Order: sequence, then C-alpha cells, then structure tokens
Amino acid sequence: MGEQTAIEWATATWNPWQGCTKVSPGCTHCYMYREKGMYGQNPRLVVRSKTVFHAPLRWKEPQPRVFTCSWSDWFHEAADPWRAEAWDIIRRTPRHTYLILTKRPERIPACLPPLWGLRGWANVWLGTSVESQAYVERLDQLLAIPAPVHFLSAEPLLGPLHVGKYLTYDRGRRALRWVIVGGESGPQWRPMDLLWARSLRDQCVAAGVPFFFKQHSGLTPKALGRELDGVEWNQLPA
Repeated sequence: MGEQTAIEWATATWNPWQGCTKVSPGCTHCYMYREKGMYGQNPRLVVRSKTVFHAPLRWKEPQPRVFTCSWSDWFHEAADPWRAEAWDIIRRTPRHTYLILTKRPERIPACLPPLWGLRGWANVWLGTSVESQAYVERLDQLLAIPAPVHFLSAEPLLGPLHVGKYLTYDRGRRALRWVIVGGESGPQWRPMDLLWARSLRDQCVAAGVPFFFKQHSGLTPKALGRELDGVEWNQLPA
C-alpha cells in the first residue's frame, strides 16, 4: 500500500482510510473483505490509516496514477471527518496524479473541497465502478462533476454494459476518457462472458476512447493472462 502496486493501471496506491460497506452486487466478493478477514480485522469498520495517511507528502518521485482508497471508498460517509485533510494532501502534492474511484458518485458534490472550481483539480481524475447495466446511472452522476479525466471501471464485469452515449461529447455533456474492464478473481469468482468485454472494447474503439483490459475472470487475477483476442490492451488517457 504505497509507492509500488501490482494493479496494472496504477503506479501507486494510497489508503488514507481502510474498510468499507457493500452497496451493490459488484461488492459481493470484494478482495478487501477477504484480505481483511485473513488478518482478523473487521472489513466493515472504516478506520483512518495512521501510518500512511500522509504518505504522498513523503514520495519524492512524481506518481502519474495513484489509485486512491483501493481498500475503501473516498466518498464513504464514515470518512467525512478526515476527507478535508486528505484533500489538502492532494492539493499540496501537485506532482502526483490521484485516481479516485467510487461506487458512491451521488456523494461527490457534497464532498468536494471548496476550491474545486469549474474544471476540477488538474491532478485528480474521477471514476466510478459499474458492474452491469443496472448501475449505469452512476455515470450520469459522475459526469455531472468537473474533472480533467472521467473514467469507468467495469470490474468485476457481471453483465453486458452499453455506454456508447457516455463516450462522446453531446450538447455540452462531459464524456468518459478512459474505460477499464476486468473479470472477477478469488475463490468465489463469477464468470465474465467475453462477449461483454468485447462489446465494451468495440464501443471504445469506435469512439476513440482508451481501453484497458485488466484481467479475465478466474481464481487468480492472472489465471488466463491479460490478452483479449490475442491483444493486450493497455491504453491510457493522453
């Protein structure tokens, strides 16, 4: 949990708090719950991380993609008392770019810092997780908030997902600038139909939006490699 990470689309992780509560089917087999349980910790208890809360201030080398709250949710209501201080750390470290991924985009407006402005902060990308079409409205909530980059994480992808209208600008509406797709891993993994992943890839290619294929579904994240139809998709926003 720091300057090194095994998550392919990130260069670092930062968890100013840990623990979360489940909000939708994508959370059912959350890796954080499994790993917290291995340490005898309560995954539902959201706690401030004493040792790493200020870690980005100590990182001398710029980190281009810091996955923020990989073991929680930046906009979880239990973190309300600490979020302002965490925002200030982001403000003080413009050398790093922070990727804030949430399943609670409806809470974003009330949780932004006072100086967010009409374009957002240059070093903060905002994303939301959507596991199936039933939760696609999260994209409307996400794109209502200004940010230099909006991204979608379709992981674990649990059903077909049609996001074409969110990939292009239309009448002033913002658009996604990056899509990440992945299947579920772990002992209770649910299968991802490759037709769903191919469809999202094709939607992105048609719209010229970078596409990142993180993993197939399987017992381990790399059980079947990272290629989709013989290609390793590692595209990133410009």
